[in-house]
Amino acid sequence: MRILGAIAFLLSLCSGPLQAQSRCGLSLVLALDVSSSVDDAEFRLQMRGLARALRDPVILEAVTQAGGLQAMAFEWSGRDQAVDVVPWTFLRIETDVFAFASAIENHRRGFDEFPTALGHALGHAAIRLSRAPLRCARAVVDVSGDGVNNEGYEPRLAYENFDYSNVTVNGLVIEGEMPDPVEYYRDEVIRGPGAFVEVARDFSDYEAAMKRKLLREIRGAALSYLAQ
Repeated sequence: MRILGAIAFLLSLCSGPLQAQSRCGLSLVLALDVSSSVDDAEFRLQMRGLARALRDPVILEAVTQAGGLQAMAFEWSGRDQAVDVVPWTFLRIETDVFAFASAIENHRRGFDEFPTALGHALGHAAIRLSRAPLRCARAVVDVSGDGVNNEGYEPRLAYENFDYSNVTVNGLVIEGEMPDPVEYYRDEVIRGPGAFVEVARDFSDYEAAMKRKLLREIRGAALSYLAQ
């Protein structure tokens, strides 16, 4: 309880725009698959599921305990089809998280007919991280997808050519496609300290899987925040 009280006191001193924040436990990039294998109904389940996971009281409490975090989201599919959904935003209190979640839920899909260029998505994520307003204790790229790379360079080349030092890449994989995307993400995509794959049975299970995933990532950020 003393730790939670200390965090609450610190938060009361940290109001203001993102650039004014002096401490940050986590930079979180949410990379959302909108390749042609994701139909319109699945796209809606994905965006609504992420928004509802963010609004969950357990997630909101975790954000508070982490001292807040900076996050952005983008959709990805083909080589040149990465579209930012929400720019870098500091999430500190409930209203911040709710606004971020609403922007995701109301996003109009940019593309729906391109292949799965995972390497290019990871390149885009690295560029976005390099332009983040704050340097936080931890950096995580959170990649969601339902298939393996089938266009452009592989994730391995992204890691060789972009700065992924001190960055953890986690995966949320929707089962069902062949070749098996779960094994592909485990073997080729996840990277860095404590990296893991969270599995959703289908897109209707996306919200529950995303909640589990966010909890692991944000609770780790709380420890990093306290260590600063």
